Amino acid sequence: MGKDAEKQTGDFDFPNLSSGYEVHYSFSPRGPSGVVKDTTLAELLQRYADILWEEGNHKYNVKAFIGELDEILLAARFSTFSQDMLDNLIGALRKRRNSNATINRKMAALSKLLRKAYKMGDIYSLPEFKRQKERAGRLRFLEPDEEEALFREIGNRSDLYLKLSIFLVDTGARLGETIALKWNDVHQGRVTFWVTKSGRSRTVPLTARAKQALNALVDRSPGPFASIDQQKYRAVWNDAKTAAGLGDEADIVPHVLRHTCASRLVRGGIDLRRVQMWLGHQTLEMTMRYAHLASHDLDMCVPVLERHIT
Repeated sequence: MGKDAEKQTGDFDFPNLSSGYEVHYSFSPRGPSGVVKDTTLAELLQRYADILWEEGNHKYNVKAFIGELDEILLAARFSTFSQDMLDNLIGALRKRRNSNATINRKMAALSKLLRKAYKMGDIYSLPEFKRQKERAGRLRFLEPDEEEALFREIGNRSDLYLKLSIFLVDTGARLGETIALKWNDVHQGRVTFWVTKSGRSRTVPLTARAKQALNALVDRSPGPFASIDQQKYRAVWNDAKTAAGLGDEADIVPHVLRHTCASRLVRGGIDLRRVQMWLGHQTLEMTMRYAHLASHDLDMCVPVLERHIT
């Protein structure tokens, strides 16, 4: 590998990579089971992307992640994705100033792709993926006065986007889940989200104002928010955010409405298990990010401590 190539990979060497095209045989206890041809990440993605990921923003991000990893590898061909290759990839991403959270997302996509390739007999073995420790960042949510100012500015620009924002903050739904809603997903004051990040559906009851928002959109087909373009909504959001005096806060993006919903549930005394069900988190650990807001659970500790004060 030349010096120019080393610079592109973040000054890492990738051992056991062949620049030529080789053919190997895969053996099972009963003998040869097939032919293993050297491949690239880009080729595996082209082969399995439509099987592993549904169309949408997540699939778009996955393609970008795998494309970046393939570029770091200089499109090298391999029949075994070694532990050294994985470690060097992580090192290269760190040199590109990727956070551990970002690295974890990219490694999750890579792991899913390689597991499929291994199962299909495209590669010999898999490396061990270990989740990088993520730093707990500040969790931003909207206070009532901030919501009022922001929603007023959104409403001045688009009544449809205002209704979308109200629905998002009162259901805690993700933007993509909400846009994918069909009218038959709304029934008897409840809404069911079928297109979710976890792949598991969930049903939540609607607040009075969320119902009002939907009732005002009954003439829209095939769902209340189906025609909304996410990028246009985000553009209006950013413009309204600036007008509301919140333009300097990078964390105030549409996803903050999901955090706001969760924070209100926890602050209101709803236990974390129910919050987990409401948000559709796969594990309680994901919901624990909001646990610090349940300060009312500790109020009973104060009288106990005060007994010892003379």
